[in-house]
Amino acid sequence: MSAHDRRRVRRLVTAPDGAVLALELPTGTILHPGQVLYQDRDGVYVVTAAAEDVLVIRPRDVAEAARIGHLIGNLHRDIDVEKDEIVTFEDAVLAERLAKSGARVERARRPFRGRAPGDHAH
Repeated sequence: MSAHDRRRVRRLVTAPDGAVLALELPTGTILHPGQVLYQDRDGVYVVTAAAEDVLVIRPRDVAEAARIGHLIGNLHRDIDVEKDEIVTFEDAVLAERLAKSGARVERARRPFRGRAPGDHAH
């Protein structure tokens, strides 16, 4: 599921094996990768994060990581931290700002485990 789809709480989901699961979750529910959707004696259906267009940033040190986090946060974008990488949704404006800051940035297509665009809190 994409980050956006993991926020959609009332819909039909077709699993890779063709099974159709009806989601009727409380408003505000956010599904997370690894969460069990349904389980019975025949198997288990688990939420997985779909590949999406992302920016992968590899800060050189903690100071650069803090500056990058501040920049991304000011633009109200979510991040996912994986080992020594900061991952965020691909966005041309953000990519340009990161490049101007001197950060090492690459575009990729891979699972994003953070929140969907527009989903943030202060």
